[in-house]
Amino acid sequence: MQNGTFHTHTTGFDGENSVYEMAQKAKDLGFESMGISNHFIVHPRIKEASFYRHSIIRDYYYIYNDSFADCIEMFRKNYAEIEKISQELNFPIYKGMEVDFFEYDGWRENFEKAIKELKPDYLIGSSHFVEHKGVLINNYEMAIAPKEEHDEILYAYWHNVRQSAKSRMFDWLAHIDLPRKSGLLKEEKWKGEEEKTLSCIAENGGKIEINTGLYKPECYEPYPSPRILKMLPKYNIPVIISDDSHNVSQIGRHFEEAENLAKECGITSFFSIE
Repeated sequence: MQNGTFHTHTTGFDGENSVYEMAQKAKDLGFESMGISNHFIVHPRIKEASFYRHSIIRDYYYIYNDSFADCIEMFRKNYAEIEKISQELNFPIYKGMEVDFFEYDGWRENFEKAIKELKPDYLIGSSHFVEHKGVLINNYEMAIAPKEEHDEILYAYWHNVRQSAKSRMFDWLAHIDLPRKSGLLKEEKWKGEEEKTLSCIAENGGKIEINTGLYKPECYEPYPSPRILKMLPKYNIPVIISDDSHNVSQIGRHFEEAENLAKECGITSFFSIE
């Protein structure tokens, strides 16, 4: 089984435990290393959007930035803490980053300057947002939009994922069918978009994660869905297992189930940042 966990979040962002607490738990569980990958989310209009004031995500306000300088400062402090705790615990902790990819003018240039300054060990590409009718909306709002607008929103979502893959900026892409968290993308009609996206990821040498964060007591089902996982061998896309943990109790959750499911789907290509 995979001996490290690399998609994790801590206090100072939207995690519930400190770097020390997360690292100590990972070490106690027998992992040989871990990575901390907090959210790097910068959009000039992000604080004007309605979701920013939505009660569902009121506790996440501070991870959304309209300033690269502010986000860089958050990560500078986080990375200094990671280096300190890694030495204290004598435990390898990699400096990661879960990045929301945007296409607005200036984003890539400013982001490249940010990573040159911060020097993260790895980058995870994510798509939590889409532009819809000139408005920035996030995953939570996709489901509460009028049903007649769902398809347009979801086509925009898949476009974002493919553009993220085409950028070739990321070590892997996270939870590529994230709107399933809100009950979307379950219909068979999305198989064409899924295949189109997997083909794009493969063409650009990309990798993805099997994210164990979508778990219900009555069944085990990760991101991406088994429907997508069964298509991965065709495209020979390597995978990594991610717990997307936001607290110590989630570290390493359902890794064994994810590995078994991957094997059932014919997946044989796994990777690690090590």
